[in-house]
Order: sequence, then C-alpha cells, then structure tokens
Amino acid sequence: MPEHGGNLRDAARRYGDQDWLDLSAGLNPHWYPAPPLPGNAWHRLPEPDAALTAAACAYYGAPALLAVAGTQAAIQALPRLRAPSRIAVSAPSYAEHAHHWSLHGHTLREVPYAALAGAVAESDVVVVCNPNNPTGAVIPRAELLQWADVLAARGGWLVVDEAFADVEDAHSVADQAGRPGLIVLRSVGKFFGLAGLRLGFVAADHALLGRLDDELGPWQVSGPAQLVGKAALLDTAWQARTRAALRGQGERLHGLLAAHGIASSGTSLFRWWPEAEAEAFHEHMARRGIWVRLFRTGPRGIRLGLPPDETSWLRLGGALEEWRTR
Repeated sequence: MPEHGGNLRDAARRYGDQDWLDLSAGLNPHWYPAPPLPGNAWHRLPEPDAALTAAACAYYGAPALLAVAGTQAAIQALPRLRAPSRIAVSAPSYAEHAHHWSLHGHTLREVPYAALAGAVAESDVVVVCNPNNPTGAVIPRAELLQWADVLAARGGWLVVDEAFADVEDAHSVADQAGRPGLIVLRSVGKFFGLAGLRLGFVAADHALLGRLDDELGPWQVSGPAQLVGKAALLDTAWQARTRAALRGQGERLHGLLAAHGIASSGTSLFRWWPEAEAEAFHEHMARRGIWVRLFRTGPRGIRLGLPPDETSWLRLGGALEEWRTR
C-alpha cells in the first residue's frame, strides 16, 4: 500500500513514545466540534439521509452528490466501473489514485502536473488533484472544464480530487459535475479536521452516481458520521471563521519556512518543497518529536501541516533553526 501521513504508531515504533507533534497529514488542527449524538445513532443501520445530501450540495455547489465513507472509497471503486482504459494521473499526487488505476486491466501513465494538458488527447481518463497534493499547484477552472468536454466527447472521464479546495476554491468545478464525464471528489476530513469520521462526497451525473452507489453497496456511511457531517456542513459561521483563520496560519507557516531558507508551495493547510536531503530532514524532525511527511520519489520532498498552538509553533521554529545551523 502507498505511504500516508498520520501514521503516528509507525513513528512511535521507530523513534519511541514521546510527545509527538503530528504535522504529517495536512489536516485542520482545530477540528469541527462534533455535536452530541442520539443513542440510536449507534444502534440503527444507517439509511441515506436526504438532508445530509442537501446540505452537501449547498456547501459544495454541486447539482448531485453521493455520500461515501471517505473519498478513498470512491478512489478504489471508480476504476472498477470502466473497461480497461488509458489512464493519466498527475505526478506527484495523492498516491492512491495511481495505485488503484494501475489495477483492473487499465494502462496507467503518471504525467507531470504541468504536462497534463498534453495527456488529455491520449487518455480515456485523466485524474488530477486541484489544488494538488502535495505541491499545492492549481489548474484553472476554465482549463479543467475544457478537458472534461474533450474527454466526455469520446466517453472519457475527468476525475478532479478537490480534497483541499475548501479554502482555495476559486477553481472548483463541483458546480459543473452534472455534465457527463466530470467526476469531482470532496472530503470532509481536511478543512473540517474530521479525518476519523470517514466521510466524503462524489459529485457527478446521476447515471454515474447510481452505478457507483451500486458498486459500493449498502450502509456506506455510518449514522454518526452522517449526523456530524450534516452539522459541520450547515454551520456557515464556523466555516467563515475557520477559512479566515486558516489563511492566516498558512501565511504564517509559509513565512516561517522562508525565514529558515526554505522556499515552499502549498495551500492554507500544508506546505511542500523538494528537499535534496529529504530523509535527513525527516530524521532530524523525528528525533525532536515532530512527524512530517516524507516523499521519497517523484520528486523527493517534505510536506508539513499547521501546528495546533503557540507552543507547537515555537517548537517547530526551534527545530527548523537547528536544521538551518547544523
């Protein structure tokens, strides 16, 4: 399986139990406060909640959505809905896309993010993270919609993973996902900081959503996840406060890295840079109880997320200073 952030047990096994500062997953460190749940939320089999779907359609601006147990469920299922096809996945990118499209008889090419436009004419399916994970690069909305039309004209798909688009959403295409061939993935885990909830959404035309629903089967999303997710999606005041706070924290992280000689790119939730000594940097931070995301290939680099409090900011700054002056 591909490597991921958030694997603190791996960190503890290798470096020992300590007061870990986990910056490896790119999540909002100030998660949405889950409301109290009725007892029967744990007892009843979870039926699809039309109110959750309506809240998600309003929040994402999408004409139709399917709730799934995290977008990972859709990432694994979508390749099973096509006959063997020519697939182009942006690279570097969230590794699960390439991993699952390499299965089921498909022919996979990993294409540099900047070269994706050229791959559209030679592919049946193009998969892109927008903003990109881990680099934060963005493809303009108009260009994505043009790609979607070209692919759809020959029965192809454009799959756009917008997991990190809640704050930087100017180029979201979720509102256009009713057109054939355009599939948009949205996550509750990143912006809302609720990765453990395992809730995400797929926006697409009704026919494709029906096929995906059949493929995934019944009881896809737990009752508690539906209730917490609905509360989060409806809480517009919390969303507005959080967007403003994350923009400020993202700028602070960018500035902190720059002050220590690191030119990074990214989003409000994480920063990334190609690091010539990536393994050494990762080891340096781990020895100080700071867990960051190491990318060993394509290209080698480091991604880290937002510290949760002032003590953690100072701790990260001290570790960066030690790295700079080593």
